[in-house]
Amino acid sequence: MRVFVSVVQSGSLSAAGRLLGLSPASVSRQLQSLEEGLGARLIHRTSRRLTLTEAGELYARQAEQILHQVEEANASVSSLELKPRGMLRVHSRMLVGQHYIVPALPRFLAEYPDVELDISLSNELVDLIERNVDIDIRIGKLEDSALMVRKLASSERIVCATPDYLARHPAPREPMELMRHNCLIYRVNMARTIWRFLDRDGALTEVPVHGSIRSDNGPAVVAAAKAGIGIALLPDWSIHRELADGRLVRLFASHTVSHTEFENGIYAVYLRTPHMPARLRAFLDFLVAQFREALPERPT
Repeated sequence: MRVFVSVVQSGSLSAAGRLLGLSPASVSRQLQSLEEGLGARLIHRTSRRLTLTEAGELYARQAEQILHQVEEANASVSSLELKPRGMLRVHSRMLVGQHYIVPALPRFLAEYPDVELDISLSNELVDLIERNVDIDIRIGKLEDSALMVRKLASSERIVCATPDYLARHPAPREPMELMRHNCLIYRVNMARTIWRFLDRDGALTEVPVHGSIRSDNGPAVVAAAKAGIGIALLPDWSIHRELADGRLVRLFASHTVSHTEFENGIYAVYLRTPHMPARLRAFLDFLVAQFREALPERPT
């Protein structure tokens, strides 16, 4: 179609060939192929001139419009990929989303006003394709997959309590003493909760814990710990201000602790694509800067 329009606009096969970087013979073959595909003659060729047939005149007008629309479509997509705009669908684990993602969204939207955000928070593991999610913020050990991964922050879990609780209940000195304390449980499933402790020599101690509050909602467990109800096992990034100002006291600092896996980093995962949309690239870069600013002591 481009070859045909070039021939019409330039008036000869050789002129069209020079514009397109093709030989006159190649231009002639492509025109012949186009006419055979359409089942109609488009151009009358003589040794001196080219004239359009009635079908050729009709096809030339419509082909010019179509090619113009194609150019506009290409320009629109290129512009979309160069400038962050359009809908970005984000899913995040609830606690990290409430602490670090949602509060930062006004800044992101102020910087990129042409981007629209669809945000969902839950503790379920989402399928990005099935749920039509562009980027998912996950915590802990990642399963091997074809997803792209960008680490946002390192993390560890902290056993902690308020000074008030520890004044009323002497601090446990050994992990097994937690069985005599009111432990606030973040419930992953309905199974009995086990807190796992690794000491500096790599020895593992598993402690079955129980208490007055069990919840699958991270913010609820954080709030209960800050209220002095009991001892909690929490991500350090969720309570780093409280630890810094003494509102919460860390216990068992010489141990690595977890209720699941010992890998607890914060990650952004997204689908592998040959051309990353500008809005996704901008959001990823924004998240890296956000976590570096919020948790400067945690390398990303």
